[in-house]
Amino acid sequence: MATNIDFKNIWKQQTSNKPNMEELLGKLKKFRSQNLRRLIFTNIGLITTSLFILFIWYWYQPEMITTKIGIVLVILAMVIFLFAYNKMFMVFYKIDQTQSNNEYLQSLYIVKSKQKFMQTTILNLYFIMLFLGIVLYMYEYTSRMTFSSGILAYAITFAWIAFNWFYLRPKAIKKQQGKLDELINKFEEINNQLKES
Repeated sequence: MATNIDFKNIWKQQTSNKPNMEELLGKLKKFRSQNLRRLIFTNIGLITTSLFILFIWYWYQPEMITTKIGIVLVILAMVIFLFAYNKMFMVFYKIDQTQSNNEYLQSLYIVKSKQKFMQTTILNLYFIMLFLGIVLYMYEYTSRMTFSSGILAYAITFAWIAFNWFYLRPKAIKKQQGKLDELINKFEEINNQLKES
């Protein structure tokens, strides 16, 4: 049976280790703030983008069904991504300075599990739907171009998507996992030290 250890009270009694615990709690607070801020900016960015896409649809009135399907796929990709991502809000929000160490660890394990789901299943679905949506959306406009211009337009688009998928996405995932793993490892290390003492 796991014991619910209150690290802060124990650390108050061990003055030599107190700054390390305060530093760890500071890192946890910073991690929480960064993730809440990222969540808010992602919501603002994707909602604004979706509204802009809907405005373009209304203003330019595309004629082909492929264009309309493309727009719907792109917006749907953003809605699904936001729906899954916003489920993490309460997890981050609940991490505060009043929790015991065991509660900190449990919260971080939940974040890690949800983050893995976001970085694999949801992000893969998002990119596939976004890719298909953009390909379908572009068809109406590239069909009016010369063949070489159409190929160039698609090539530039595919290159940008590939750059995001193969370079930016793994880099962001590695950075997020690194910060989270560092926090989890430090809390686990402290937990083990307290159990041994």
